[in-house]
Amino acid sequence: MSLSLIGIIFVQAYYINNSVENEKDRFKYNVKSALSYVSNTIEKNEFHKYYKRYQELDSVQRGDSTAVSQLFIYQKDRDRTMIYSSGILEQDLKLAPSIFDIAELDDSIVFKSFTGNSKIEVFENTSIDDKDLNINQSPIMSIAKSGTIQEAQINNFENSVKAIRKKVPIYNRVSEKEIKRILTKELNEYGIDIDYEFAIYSNGLATKLQSKGFEYNTKSIFDVPIFYDENNQSIYKLLVNFPEDGKFILSSLIGMILLSIVFTSVIIIAYSSALFQLVKQRKISEIKTDFINNMTHEFKTPIATINLALDTIKNPKIIEDKDKVVRYLNMIKEENKRMHAQVENVLRISKLEKNELNISKDRVNLHDIIEDAITHVELIVENRQGYIKTFLNADSSVVLANQTHFTNVVVNILDNAIKYSPEAPKIEVYTENVGTNILLKIKDHGSGMSKAATKRVFEKFYRESMGDIHNVKGHGLGLAYVKRIVDDHQGHVSVESEKNNGSTFTIKLPIIT
Repeated sequence: MSLSLIGIIFVQAYYINNSVENEKDRFKYNVKSALSYVSNTIEKNEFHKYYKRYQELDSVQRGDSTAVSQLFIYQKDRDRTMIYSSGILEQDLKLAPSIFDIAELDDSIVFKSFTGNSKIEVFENTSIDDKDLNINQSPIMSIAKSGTIQEAQINNFENSVKAIRKKVPIYNRVSEKEIKRILTKELNEYGIDIDYEFAIYSNGLATKLQSKGFEYNTKSIFDVPIFYDENNQSIYKLLVNFPEDGKFILSSLIGMILLSIVFTSVIIIAYSSALFQLVKQRKISEIKTDFINNMTHEFKTPIATINLALDTIKNPKIIEDKDKVVRYLNMIKEENKRMHAQVENVLRISKLEKNELNISKDRVNLHDIIEDAITHVELIVENRQGYIKTFLNADSSVVLANQTHFTNVVVNILDNAIKYSPEAPKIEVYTENVGTNILLKIKDHGSGMSKAATKRVFEKFYRESMGDIHNVKGHGLGLAYVKRIVDDHQGHVSVESEKNNGSTFTIKLPIIT
């Protein structure tokens, strides 16, 4: 089960990690696509700006022109041949530098312009010979293959603009506002609506064109070339970084991650609970085994004593001695009472567990109950040369309680103090009023308990291990009975103890005013 649980956790972690990596790749791809679009859009905007100016000029200084021509042949079928012929004029045009916002150049800027006309002729194959076709393999062939003459002229103008504008400082070619507008729009198209910072670098060095919060961070930086020259090379890069890209990436997976954590936590809690119950049941089994051993030991001694007494009485010499017979009969009676008391103790706990014990309560004086309980054990204490001192200082001692059961409570605590006093028992009993409650404290100077034992001493069947489980007789039921009775009286019982320094049991009960 443990290996399976660990495996589930690792599999979950693996798939979540893969999902995060995939989301990072998708985010990177979207940002790269957006940046490429922004770069192309800015370049196109610059070109169209100057091409529009060129188209709006009334006069252009024209230089010498050169006529070139190109012939295309297209065979449609066996009987006919279709010929495409064109007359193309290559012409130099001179434009002033001011058109391109470059005032520092004195010379006019020259670029080539192409114009021309074309026609299509169809011939019968019998009336034309291949030798009659004058096919001119001039350089204009590449222009015709690439598209129309207008496209060739636009491409030529675009290359000229690139060659000229590369001499202009970058901050004069595009504005921060324009970059931000286009970039924001395109990122939103890809669903990326988080804060970003951008800058344009030239040959790895920062330019004036950057947002205020831009920081060069290699971990979260994205870049794309911008403003290619006529040789399709660029010294500029548009850089963008996202300060909160990690949060954005995780935000799309947070639902799956939370569900995974919740379900895994449920499995862990259920598994931990099963282990806890297993360990608890094992401890209960061990405690019950100890209880049975102790109970067997407790019953074995009185049964042996009773059998011995009966065998002695059967002796003809003893049966005629009335004093000895009475002595042995009293011994049998006491041992029988002892076994009966042990059985009653077990039955009381059983009834308490089933809520079958009927506890009626009356107004009683707690001091009277204490005095009555002391009379049950004082002979045992005196026999061991010990003492029980009382300090009944509570002014109000009337409580709502069951006299019989509460007397048993005090007797059990006193009996416990006597049992765990290796030397002569020295016990003090105190009472005092605290607010609307009365505190009963029973202090002994016996062997005491460990801190761990004080936390479990009121558990059923629990007895602190002393190396030999029979060195102190008992079943671990007396203090469990005490707690159940005190709780039933809306009271509270606790214990303070140190090893070899004795124990103090405190019972708090509400008083009747």
